[in-house]
Formats: sequence, structure tokens, C-alpha cells
Amino acid sequence: MIYRLLALNIDGTVLQTNGRIHKSTKDAIDYVQQKGVYVTLVTSRAFPAAKKIAKALKISTPLVTHQGAYIAGEEKKPIYVKRISEDITYDTIQFLEALPCQIRLVHEQFSLANKYKIHHSLLAKTVFTTGDPFVYSQQFVSSLSEYLHEQPMTPPKIEVYFEEKRDLADAKKALKTMFTEIEAIQLDPLRLDIVPAGVSKLTGLAYLGSQIGFDLKEMVYIGDGWDDIPLIEAAGLGVSMWNADFEVKKASDWVTRSQNEQGVAYMVKEHFRKQQPIEFLRKMKIIKK
Repeated sequence: MIYRLLALNIDGTVLQTNGRIHKSTKDAIDYVQQKGVYVTLVTSRAFPAAKKIAKALKISTPLVTHQGAYIAGEEKKPIYVKRISEDITYDTIQFLEALPCQIRLVHEQFSLANKYKIHHSLLAKTVFTTGDPFVYSQQFVSSLSEYLHEQPMTPPKIEVYFEEKRDLADAKKALKTMFTEIEAIQLDPLRLDIVPAGVSKLTGLAYLGSQIGFDLKEMVYIGDGWDDIPLIEAAGLGVSMWNADFEVKKASDWVTRSQNEQGVAYMVKEHFRKQQPIEFLRKMKIIKK
């Protein structure tokens, strides 16, 4: 099989645990792009934070961000965007505020969060890094519902961070019963991402593929999270990181090294060195487009 597109998750995949990108990962992305392979990022992160990572990797193509709700190559110029309506956003926030959790409304230009103090140290670090405050404006308010009453929002995504697994399970079940206009995507035992109905990383990548003429079976996807499983299963070659949970590895065709052992670089060079450049394959009429 000839693969035309390489899609990568960011956290736990491209980034090491220290939040940095290893030089070998940058070299691997450059290597595969020189072969004519289209490269993109597929992430739960907001567009500005994802764009920062893409710039470091010299990826200039559109990115699938906000769990698939916002696809763009340039700021304020999305090729696809789907938002949660004002009314549903307000009602969802009112429900969540009754639970012990941090809530973040994630717009493509800024985020708005409640002042709930997270005591779980690892979770608090995750909340900080996914927002990337150095490139993305974050505001904290005492009451999100009061703020929204005065200044309604239509975010592409709402992030919810819990300290107890049972609270997440209860919230996920309740949201499914209460609303048909949104979906709650579980990323790990303590985090939910709430997006418009029909939105996911998979639908986002499929939409991007349809715009550039690539089928999912012509794609390689590398990820590590629970929300990456549908993409790993749908892609022509689904790859999980060694640091992924067992369920993610089980769904994959290939398990590469961990994020701290340059798993992306290892997999990319190991596989794509066997594939001839896309332009050569065109000249040989092995591929037509």
C-alpha cells in the first residue's frame, strides 16, 4: 500500500514528557515531506497551540484541531468549523458547575475557565500544558454561567477536568441523556472533551482527506490516546505509541517506541524508507494523482 498522508497526534506522540520535540522527530517529518507525503496534526488542542507545534515541525498544511471541530491552516481562516450553540453551551455549563471539576470553554482565539482549584498535581500540569498560555489567551472567572449570561459564546469545544473517575462517569452518562446536540469524548479517566454532535478527530481527518483527495486507507495515523482509537482503526496504517494504554495498542497495526524514545521518528523512517517518493511513483504511473 502507498500512503499519501501522515497524521500525528501531539500530546504523548510528537511531544516528549518534558513538552519538547526531539530533533529526530523534526528530521523524520522533514524526511517524509521531502518524499512528497502530506503531513498534518490531529489534536484536541486549540488551533493556536497546535499551530505553534506545526511551525516547529515545518508543517504548513491545514491542521485538525479542537477534536475535529476546527480545521485550518491559517488563523481566522478555517476550512471547517462547527460550534456548540449559545443555548447548549449555557445549559451544559450550568449542569457541569454543580460538579467538582475545572471547565474550560475553548475558542480558537482564547479560552475561558472557572477558578476551580485542581489538587491532583499531574492533572493540574496537564491542564496547564494543553492550554499553552504563552500563545493562547486564558481568562478565569468565578462563575462561567454568570459570564455567559452577559456574554454568550459558541465554542468549538469544552474541556472538563475531573479529580474523581466516578464524577466523570456520572457526567458523561448524564450529558448523553440530556443533550443530543453535543458529544462527550473521553480522553482518559479524568478528562472529557465536549464537542458538537458528529464531531471527532476521525470525522475531522476524513473531511480534510476529502478536500485534498485522499482516502483514509491512504493515510498513516500515529497516536496514543483513547480518542485516537477510531483513527488508528480507520487509517490504512494505524500506529500507537509504546506509552499508550493497552486498549490503544490493541487497536493498532503497529506499536512503535515511546514518546521519550523517539517513537515517531523510528516508525516514520522504518516504514517510509521503503516507499518511493510520490513524484517518482507518478512518473512511473503507479499512482495517477
